[in-house]
This record gives sequence, C-alpha cells and structure tokens, in this order.
Amino acid sequence: MRVFALSDIHVDYPVNARWVEDLSTFDYQDDLLILAGDVSDSLKRIEQCLKAFARRFSKVLFVPGNHELWVMRDPVETNSLVKFTDVCTVAEQAGASMRAFHRGSLSVVPLLGWYDFSFGLPGEYLRSAWMDFIACRWPAGWEAGDIAAYFLGRNDCTRVPVGRTTISFSHFLPRIDLMPSFIPAEDRALYPVLGSARLDEQIRALGSTLHVYGHSHVNRRITIDGVTYVNNAFAYPHENRLSSRSLLCLFEL
Repeated sequence: MRVFALSDIHVDYPVNARWVEDLSTFDYQDDLLILAGDVSDSLKRIEQCLKAFARRFSKVLFVPGNHELWVMRDPVETNSLVKFTDVCTVAEQAGASMRAFHRGSLSVVPLLGWYDFSFGLPGEYLRSAWMDFIACRWPAGWEAGDIAAYFLGRNDCTRVPVGRTTISFSHFLPRIDLMPSFIPAEDRALYPVLGSARLDEQIRALGSTLHVYGHSHVNRRITIDGVTYVNNAFAYPHENRLSSRSLLCLFEL
C-alpha cells in the first residue's frame, strides 16, 4: 500500500473536476489517499468527487476544509455546524472516511481544525473581505476561537504506540513558519486565517513523524523539530506556479 496526499482540489472548477475523472481507475487500487480538505461547498460535488476517488483508491481519508462549511448557497436555516454534519454524512456515504486508519505498522490520523488567530489578529480589510466571514454562519456569539476549540476538541490525540509510523493530516496549518519566506508582505495579511498553533500541539501529542496540511495553496515539504510537514495542494487553475497539480506519494507500507 502506498499513501498519497492531495488537498484543495476545488472541483467547482471544471478543469479540476475533469482531472479527478481522468485519474486512472487501475493504478491506485491498493493505495490510500489523504484528501486534506477544500473539495467544494456543494454537497453534490463533494459526493461526486469522493465517490470518484473511492473508485480509484483502496481507502480515502478526508477532512473538510473551510470551503465545505460555506452555507451561502444553502437554506437560510442551515448554519456551518449543521453543514459540517451534512458533509460528514455525505463523505461516509460516498466511501470516504474521517476516522483514523491503522494497518500493520502504519497509522493515519485526521485532525479537524479552524483558525484561532494564534498566527496574528486579522485587520479590518481581512475581516471584511475574507470569504469565510461572509459565507459561514455560526451559532450566536461564536468567534474564531470558539470555532477552533469546537473542532480541535473533537480530535483524538492519544499517542500511537512506539514502533508505528504515524501520519497525521489537517486542512489548516499547524504552525505559521510553514509559510516560506518568499511570500510577499501584502499577502501575509492572510496569516491570521491560515490555522492554529494548537494543531501542532496535537500533532506532537500523537507522535506524528509526517503531517499533511492544505489551505495555503503553497506547496512545501519541510522538517521542523523531527516532524516533516507536507502541503500538496491542487489549488485553483491559475495557481500552477505554486502547486504541482498532481498526486504526491508520501509513504509505502
């Protein structure tokens, strides 16, 4: 079994959806796919995408990103917590899993998350322009810290026994120094909404040696204090300079 990673497939773009459908139905039948969020805000497209991957891979492990929790096209009574429950149901019915996977000496553990401004406070422009602040609806009084605490609190971070290889994955960034130094100063205004430092605490509590993340659309592989962090975002069609737009094999069992 090989373990592949991908995030931010954004199948709302027809060219991205076609790439999924064009993927071999034979080459990955014994393999596992980590899909680290941002498929679509449409339940129908999420279902179609996950079903397509489930036909191609032996196992598909998934966590939602921020786009999955947008409700701007959903009924007004739907909030983003209800949408999360709906996404979980659709994922399971489509043949994907949001639970930890164990086989032999390998464990692959999904971690939910959100951002809690531990990477900095958002400025006025970001608060008015960042789509999550417009397209998500939360219970009355909930702020970013409450949302992050809700999702992070659902993660099981029981340390996997010594001798196993543990790969964890999340949509959101677990530390801000994963962003490379070449990011322009004007783009760093987005840093407050990239993730949470608490995710890294959970990764290290698990004993992960490899962690897959998404969200930033900036592909990178870097090792920090014994953990290798990998981003393999498919990203938007115009972002091929920063993304590889291909599967990445992380590990072979």
